[in-house]
Amino acid sequence: MRKSKRCLRIGTRGSDLALAQTEQVLQILRERWPHYTYEIVKIKTTGDKVRNLALPRIGGKGLFTKELEVALLEEKIDLAVHSLKDLPTELPEELCVGAVLPREHPGDVLISLTGAGLEDLPEGARIGTSSLRRQAQLKAARPDLNFVPLRGNVPTRLRKLEKGECEAVVLAWAGLRRLRLDLTGRMTLLPYQVCLPAVAQGAIGVEMRKEDRELRKMVEVLDDPTTRLEVTAERAFLRWLGGGCHVPIAALARVAGAEILLEGLVADPEGKRIVRGQESGSTAYPEEVGIRLAERLLREGAEELLRG
Repeated sequence: MRKSKRCLRIGTRGSDLALAQTEQVLQILRERWPHYTYEIVKIKTTGDKVRNLALPRIGGKGLFTKELEVALLEEKIDLAVHSLKDLPTELPEELCVGAVLPREHPGDVLISLTGAGLEDLPEGARIGTSSLRRQAQLKAARPDLNFVPLRGNVPTRLRKLEKGECEAVVLAWAGLRRLRLDLTGRMTLLPYQVCLPAVAQGAIGVEMRKEDRELRKMVEVLDDPTTRLEVTAERAFLRWLGGGCHVPIAALARVAGAEILLEGLVADPEGKRIVRGQESGSTAYPEEVGIRLAERLLREGAEELLRG
């Protein structure tokens, strides 16, 4: 008699985007490992529960991931699916990122009812975003703009735009793509020189217990080596800076052959001072590239910005 396969419990937040990302993971696992059974476990995080405050005011790390990690540690779930940009760079000793899926375009998009780009928005236009990273960079490009705190899932943010609470909103392109939202004629992609993305933006990470060797072998099918290299460099940059959500930090790594190029920045919240630079190195040592860039920016003024 064939031994029955285990049921894999996959933890996720309950938003439409989080569930879409989890289904992406499930589809690959079901195709590769059809004899296993799978269960989605929805878990509310602190970031989901506290919606009336901007994220920097809530404080702490892991606002959208801590409860999922606790469930992993308590063996209530076997995998946790995250937007990797939400996952702290330092994990509990017992956990690891078992897989990083192929990355969507990591950039941000500006969405307005008229389709106006950043340079076409009226003087003093209200922009919906609670991200200090986005605010600082857009203020540097357009100091006249006003920013409206914007929390909630993607449909909620778009409804606030339609209600006239702001003239435009800024969202990650990857989220719109995964939700299959067609905003043709209403959105423009923000170039990286104007708005560098958050660390690991556009990437999905699958977190798990290190000791689960059976599962570690299974989730290897999900892992994309190029994306893994990119986010490893970016996360090393963020970890070395020691930054959280209180200071605007952005980074983007790109692999070209055997080389990895990393661009990053640290800014003051008003966008009046931005310390920005690049480093490159071998794909064999992505963390070293991230650390070198962090050290360079610290020497050039980022340390003062991080101290506030």
